[in-house]
Amino acid sequence: MAEYMRLRQICLVAPQLEPVISDISAIMGLDVCYRDGNVAKYGLENALLPVDTILLEVVAPFQPGTAAGRFLEKTGGRGGYMAIFCCEDPDARGAKANAMGVRTANVITHAPYHGVQLHPRDCRAAFIEFNHTDGSDDILGPYPPAGPTWQQSIRKDTTLALTEVEMQSPEPQALAEHWGRIIGIAATDTTLKLPNSTFRFVKGEAEIMSGLTFKVANKTKVLEAAKARGCAVSGDEFLLCGVRFKVTT
Repeated sequence: MAEYMRLRQICLVAPQLEPVISDISAIMGLDVCYRDGNVAKYGLENALLPVDTILLEVVAPFQPGTAAGRFLEKTGGRGGYMAIFCCEDPDARGAKANAMGVRTANVITHAPYHGVQLHPRDCRAAFIEFNHTDGSDDILGPYPPAGPTWQQSIRKDTTLALTEVEMQSPEPQALAEHWGRIIGIAATDTTLKLPNSTFRFVKGEAEIMSGLTFKVANKTKVLEAAKARGCAVSGDEFLLCGVRFKVTT
């Protein structure tokens, strides 16, 4: 199978799902496509909202001692939790990462889906996951983590695409090169370009996934909706679920 690497999903973490899910839905004009009962074994509940063919997920711990709960405590609720990529062979990609000293944290198989999660301490800034769904090289094909009918929940009246993920580090160039080696895409300065999105690495105090950029139909309308939901709005961005949502047209 030919090699490929696409952004499939971004996962954020919140102390509780509400009001975060309602806020994202109302501000960005997105619909929940699925709530995955399989995450309960990790002490989590979740909701997923499709942004075109990229899924935006929020997880929240419902019991103490979860990895997501520890992440919230460590970061003070700042930063995205996980960058999830679909590829041709998660095990081979994971093995290459292991050879770099990046440990595997978890392997998930819910046929026809298979995922390999790498340790966030070794990835730095966030979890990286590689996954593949058998028989689904069509980006609009089956993707079990998003439920059986996720495609029917895609809305494009307000939000058109998730175009960029911002990563922050005291050494953005070094982090860009590190992530580039892990996911197999050479860094151009402080940027990693995937077929369906871009990761941009910027200077900051901590290593975190700090922002998401969305292409929207009407920037003013989205920013007014964010203000109405009580989000802190500055320029063309607002703070929600520990990251900055930036909107462009």
